Amino acid sequence: MKDDLIALRREIHADPEIALDLPRTQQRILTALQGLDLEVTLGRHLSSVVAVLRGGARSENAPVVLLRGDMDALPVDERTGHPFASTNGAMHACGHDLHVAGLVGAARILHERRAELPGDVVFMFQPGEEGPGGAAPMIDEGLLDVAGRRVDAAFALHVTSAQHPVGVWFGRPGPLMAAADKCFITVRGKGGHGSAPHTALDPVPVACAIVLGLQSMVTRRFDAFDPVVVTAGKIAAGTKENIIPDTATIDLTVRSFSAAHRDKVQQEIIRVAEGTAAAHAMTAAVDYHREYPVTVNDEAEYAVLRDAVLDLFGAERYVEMPFPEAGSEDFSFVAEQVPSAYIFVSACVGDPAEAADNHSPIADFDDVVVPDAAALLAEVAVRRLGAPAG
Repeated sequence: MKDDLIALRREIHADPEIALDLPRTQQRILTALQGLDLEVTLGRHLSSVVAVLRGGARSENAPVVLLRGDMDALPVDERTGHPFASTNGAMHACGHDLHVAGLVGAARILHERRAELPGDVVFMFQPGEEGPGGAAPMIDEGLLDVAGRRVDAAFALHVTSAQHPVGVWFGRPGPLMAAADKCFITVRGKGGHGSAPHTALDPVPVACAIVLGLQSMVTRRFDAFDPVVVTAGKIAAGTKENIIPDTATIDLTVRSFSAAHRDKVQQEIIRVAEGTAAAHAMTAAVDYHREYPVTVNDEAEYAVLRDAVLDLFGAERYVEMPFPEAGSEDFSFVAEQVPSAYIFVSACVGDPAEAADNHSPIADFDDVVVPDAAALLAEVAVRRLGAPAG
């Protein structure tokens, strides 16, 4: 089925959609699943597709395994030059089109073997991974209990366009990706004339002091072996060079790798911002938004996933990551609820050291990995359900 899956991937790539409303992508998935004996549920508030495959050898309390593929693109103007490149202002610059095709392939493989499966498989086609987050609303709509029993384990994969040679799988047990939060700080002073700063309360140097204070806070308040990242991506103030503004704003992205430090960094940011402003007779309002939790691989489930990679593709195509990465993933909402495992596979075209990374307008993905993705997802489901390995 390699050619059919790659054709599906390229069809989706040429017509990407973003966020939670993906009606054309949803329809393509439904068309690709036609003819399979699946119980399909569509999202009520988002363009998700959930399909349940009933195993023919299941018992009353049979296990349930979930396989996930995200399906949304990014607001990026593609510049790859492919004949199937997008021209609508969006782009599958993170490879989710390959994820969809791989999950469709896994559904077809498992459907052929359904008579011997001693449990059920849930296929999760998820919009909104790039934001505003589709996993949480799918859970709210009953994803984890759609088979009539709670999901016992969940698995997902992600392609990359750089880092490793094509076909190499990489991951780790335990923390894999960071929690990602946003923080918006408003420093409130008193405006005035730029020639007489002593008659005003200038929020600009205070905003700068807060940013520098946050960098010291990161290195002095947190263990280097359980790190946090606090980056000021935007500072804004004023309208003209000789006018002291009333306010200055700071926009932060915050990354953490444990629940404890996620809680702590929020409190530390508030303390530094409010305290620095108060030291200069001003105030700072902190608006903190929690987004994606830490993505943590359950050690037992990751062992099942890793062993399937080793047996299917060989030890030479697997690399264990020494450290987690600071990207984030809303599969973490699933992993908070049920034991889960997640792994990366390189779809790099050319030299990994020179290739553009995910999210770039020239990010390129080799769709030779699509059938491998289908095979791994199907195999890990078979193994986790307890059926004979393929």
